[in-house]
Amino acid sequence: MAQFRIHHRDWILIGDGKKALLLINEGDADLLNLRRLSMTEQESAPTHEQGTDRPGRSFSSGSPGRSSYQQTDWHTLDEERFAHEMAHSINHAALAHDFDRLIVIAPPKTLGELRAAFSPQAQTKIIAEIAKDLTGHSMPDIEKLLTSYEE
Repeated sequence: MAQFRIHHRDWILIGDGKKALLLINEGDADLLNLRRLSMTEQESAPTHEQGTDRPGRSFSSGSPGRSSYQQTDWHTLDEERFAHEMAHSINHAALAHDFDRLIVIAPPKTLGELRAAFSPQAQTKIIAEIAKDLTGHSMPDIEKLLTSYEE
């Protein structure tokens, strides 16, 4: 388990493919006091409203058979797009020097999307990454979990 300390004014980004919480520690390293800076939720239409066509088919000239293309997963595309939007917001804040240190908490797939989209300036400010989904947790639960990760 990675160990780190969350200092006063550190930012914490908690996100998944549908919801993002941006928190700031108003307390100190010994007693966390997380306050929400922003919360963003993505509305995603049902798949049947996003893509109405059936998957296409391809014909091979060497054989009489046909094969079909895989159905597009619109929800996965929405989640990837949302992760890139979260990273863009963090990149902008890092460039503006709005924060000095950042902790990123997201499920493994979203964490990978974020890593790929963070700018070099934002990456230098990341002190820890936690591969968990905490978007549905209460603030006291998040504080308790983060305290257990500290040194």
